[in-house]
Amino acid sequence: MLSEIYGDLILDHCRNPRNYGDIHNATHRICGHNPLCGDKIELTFIVKDNHIENIKFKGKGCAISQASASIMTNELLGKTTEEAILLFNVFHEMLTREDFSEKNIFVDSFFKKAGVFLNIKNFPTRVKCATLAWHSFNLALKENKPQQNDNIN
Repeated sequence: MLSEIYGDLILDHCRNPRNYGDIHNATHRICGHNPLCGDKIELTFIVKDNHIENIKFKGKGCAISQASASIMTNELLGKTTEEAILLFNVFHEMLTREDFSEKNIFVDSFFKKAGVFLNIKNFPTRVKCATLAWHSFNLALKENKPQQNDNIN
């Protein structure tokens, strides 16, 4: 059963995370924590002219949480904040809605990467691992509060 969720792309992003690090002059900073398993993510990003100009993460946790953060940062870099919110909603629905179908995805390039997490909804305790970075990002963006620390449940 574990092979259903630990595919090659997840393992690659876990072993070789993209956009790993910190942005010292970030406009947004948030720490997310999943108390159920101990995963921790710190996101820093710069929003300029309504675009995500730069985004990085640091953290520790399971392969799923780290790979999800890596894939998320790759996907959100350069997007407008509206596009980022749309991708958050798609990702969240993909992992939480029983009636979600691949037909709901209209961003094919996004689904090719994020779709590797589709089977995680069959493992409810792992959904929070996959969505930790996404929820943290969405909260920081929505509240527009730089330097914020919150627990993401």
